[in-house]
Amino acid sequence: MKSTLRMNILFTAIIMALACSESSRITDNETYAHHTYYVSPEGNDSNPGTVRQPVKSAKAVLNKLLAGDTLVFRKGVYYEPISLSRSGTADSWITLKAYPGEKAVIDGSQTTVSGWQALLTISNVRYISVEGLDICNLSTNSGSVDPEGIAVTGNAHHISIKNCNIYNIKSHSPMSQGRSAHAIFAMGNGTEAITDLTISGCTVHDMQTGTSENITLAGNIDGFTISRNKVYHTENIGIIVAGGDGLNPQGNPATNYARNGVVSDNELYNVSMGNSVDFWGKDNYGAIAIYVCGGAGVIIERNKVYDSDRGIGLVSESNIYPTRNCIVRNNFVYNCWRTGIYMGDYLNYTRGGTKDCQVVNNTLFQNNRTVGAFGEIEGEIRLTENCENNIIRNNIVYARPVDVIIHKYSSSGSGNIIDNNLYFTTGTPQWIWNSTNDAPITDFNTWKTVSGTDAASSFADPRLKSTSLPDLHIQPGSPAVNTGFVISEAVNGKTDIDGRPRIKNNKISKGAQQ
Repeated sequence: MKSTLRMNILFTAIIMALACSESSRITDNETYAHHTYYVSPEGNDSNPGTVRQPVKSAKAVLNKLLAGDTLVFRKGVYYEPISLSRSGTADSWITLKAYPGEKAVIDGSQTTVSGWQALLTISNVRYISVEGLDICNLSTNSGSVDPEGIAVTGNAHHISIKNCNIYNIKSHSPMSQGRSAHAIFAMGNGTEAITDLTISGCTVHDMQTGTSENITLAGNIDGFTISRNKVYHTENIGIIVAGGDGLNPQGNPATNYARNGVVSDNELYNVSMGNSVDFWGKDNYGAIAIYVCGGAGVIIERNKVYDSDRGIGLVSESNIYPTRNCIVRNNFVYNCWRTGIYMGDYLNYTRGGTKDCQVVNNTLFQNNRTVGAFGEIEGEIRLTENCENNIIRNNIVYARPVDVIIHKYSSSGSGNIIDNNLYFTTGTPQWIWNSTNDAPITDFNTWKTVSGTDAASSFADPRLKSTSLPDLHIQPGSPAVNTGFVISEAVNGKTDIDGRPRIKNNKISKGAQQ
């Protein structure tokens, strides 16, 4: 009798546990920190927005969101642009997210693009998180409009965009009518700076942005992180951090530029004008994968950039804003069509220049697969006009057999330090100093004399793990090991390309790997 009673109690407990487990997965009262609304293509806007009775459109609940609330998108396709008008607080963010394990798609194929049209607009709000959504299929044939995946504008701050998949945002307009589109567009055009902007874990691909970029930060933006994203198969610039004098000409010149941010641990490839020959023409390889253009105080580190037109650019297209106080460190840049790292102005075009920047501990491998606009080899490291007080140190440069290792185009600029680098090519080494295309220097000692640089640099095989894959890590016994120049952790970085300590026992290796 007692045994039967115990068995009944145990059986009842198991049933209750299973019921609780099922309830924890899906209930009408499921909540996160605060109220949670659910939206589903199979819902109804007259529903309360619970998990069992979701609304059909996000618009049905957007104006109900309060600080700490979450809007969860169930699997399916949503043919509606979304605009956020409510803010969270420092300890209670408003979150828009896909239901765990489900694919929620914000689709623009039924949206007519008007003006600067985004599928998700975040303007003049704060403490907003967007997580795990697919944002796609917004296009236009008009040259007077700009389709965008996500737009962040005005007095916005504390905005997080993470793990989103953004694709097929396209302008089909011809060059003569202007062509522009963006995957993520952040423009600091309010009375205050956009601050604490994070873009992480996102994938951006199959874009057609014309003369614009894929991830754009411009204007009055102060403090940002762009990390762990993947950008590929795009027709123009991958990531840009820029001045706002072009897009926001009414901005205060003292603050109208993006600054004080980090671009780290991203992977960019096939960022190329070659993806749109109909628009750019044949053999036009001008896109830069990661580009600071009139921005300041930006750290670009631990990125992998390959098979793109150009790798990393610290360049200015502005007469107002130089690119300044930036650090490019611990990156792999390889197999690009033109230069690996680009500094200075657009030749005969602007006069902002590149000032007080540091290019340290990068590994460049066999870029310059084609010639530049003047029929020249741009160089693994390219310095054009108005480079001033920059440092280029501790880099491994493994050039193609017919490549140029460093190419300085003109006599403008001063105060630059180039030293402690490791150079190699299986062909005849070439450097060009103060010339677009003439008289390459093929003797290392002559290069040192003519340039007045590189006294402590060396020419030797860095013994990369694989030149065929390639694998740009160095083998034990490489002449790069512990032969670099320690500047400081603030400049060289805390970690190398693999996340290991960058400086060990007060020694540093050349290239991106310690």
